Amino acid sequence: ELSEFDLTFVPRGAIKSQMLEDFVLEMSTPPGEDKASPWTLSVDGASNIRGSGVGIVLEGPDEVLIEQSLCFAFKANNNQAEYEALIVGMKLAKEMEV
Repeated sequence: ELSEFDLTFVPRGAIKSQMLEDFVLEMSTPPGEDKASPWTLSVDGASNIRGSGVGIVLEGPDEVLIEQSLCFAFKANNNQAEYEALIVGMKLAKEMEV
């Protein structure tokens, strides 16, 4: 279907846990900084015959937008993928102390 538009699908590789830790460290707020502004966490999970994965969006003040997608190395149905997305998103928010 994509060939008629001269498009090809290139799947993203799975993110390594150290990369996620480095990302969280890089995006963390310095101690003592005001954290009173609200943040919004949006998650979505999906599963099909080829695997499962999630998308996570963390929106903060001053147009801060953190987007992350993950592919799981285990089988999961749609609900399980969405729960995993929520857990990963909450861990990210906790690590960033938002």
